[in-house]
Amino acid sequence: MNPLALYLHIPYCLSRCHYCDFNTYVLDPPQSREYVRALAAEVRHYGAALEEPRQVETIFFGGGTPSLLPPEDLCALLEACRAAFPVSPGAEVTLEANPETVTAAAFATLLHGGFNRVSLGVQALQAGLLHVLGRPHTPARAAEAFAAIRAAGFRNVNLDVMFGLPGQSLRDWCRTLEGVLALGPEHVSTYGLTVEDGTLFGRLSREGALRLPAEGAHLAMYREAIRVLPAAGYRRYEISNFARPGFECRHNLTYWRQGEYLGLGAGAHGFLGGTRYMNHRLPAAYIAAVRSQGIAVATRERPSPLEHAEEALMLGLRLAEGIDLSAFTVRFDLQDPPIDPSALARLGGLGLIEAHGGRLRLAEAGLTVSDSVIVELAASLVLPAGIHA
Repeated sequence: MNPLALYLHIPYCLSRCHYCDFNTYVLDPPQSREYVRALAAEVRHYGAALEEPRQVETIFFGGGTPSLLPPEDLCALLEACRAAFPVSPGAEVTLEANPETVTAAAFATLLHGGFNRVSLGVQALQAGLLHVLGRPHTPARAAEAFAAIRAAGFRNVNLDVMFGLPGQSLRDWCRTLEGVLALGPEHVSTYGLTVEDGTLFGRLSREGALRLPAEGAHLAMYREAIRVLPAAGYRRYEISNFARPGFECRHNLTYWRQGEYLGLGAGAHGFLGGTRYMNHRLPAAYIAAVRSQGIAVATRERPSPLEHAEEALMLGLRLAEGIDLSAFTVRFDLQDPPIDPSALARLGGLGLIEAHGGRLRLAEAGLTVSDSVIVELAASLVLPAGIHA
């Protein structure tokens, strides 16, 4: 059976963080109970509607704050997935959580119910920075939550941390990394802050009231992460993600390798049969659509072959393994070489990319300017004769 990944979106939070532009809403308990029923119904619909059985290799409960829901509801949703799809015995099943929602008893229930991986949103280990971000937990609570997850029996835990925050110094970031390493998770995700429209930070930025570290300081923080974490045994396998051997996030690798996945829940995105789709964003609209149709798709889009190739290049170059140029050429019916040699020579001469053994990857110097490098390479794809962008 062809592999498939499932993403289930839980859109509820205790409050909205100042930087967050995800599809999230303050928890509404009566609505959340209806939402869980609708999500289970959508799972069942897709399980019955797929033309051929697909073995599920990863399931990811994201948000929002999925750990806000009662553990019994989360286990029931996971059981609905198992009832609707053939789920691999070794499937990776991840739950996103925030420290203020974690108890050892609840997470013991989740482990017993089939969850085997937790992604904990720590973000910073300084009380002042957490306050600036609008996070409701404290550094001590983050450490307590990690200990509770361990006490519940989880042996595959990711910690999310952020750099480039308002008022954050390089010393702050170093101390956060030291604190993370002292806890000893299996996986660490390090994200540079991006200021998005529609957020409090976005408004403050427009008003000139958001003081961010200078670009040089921001880059220094990233360089510190790619120095310190590998030295401690965490391999950088993607631009922002580090893992001990064997603990890479298999679900996210599905995205980066353009695998197929079902996006379930309000505002969730999916990719199936060459088509991308997005569900209705508002929980009330999502619930109503599932009740009437079984699904809640708001938009569908079928990328062109060129768009698909550009996306494969952009995603593949985020990975430390890079892309296999020969396989890439054949897969998308491109000319050989598939990228304009002058672009490869220019970027290679600057030390931003490297090609060895038929694979193209970002060099370490290219990691800090990855977006511009990847955009230039995508614009340099060589199309077959007669094919136009």
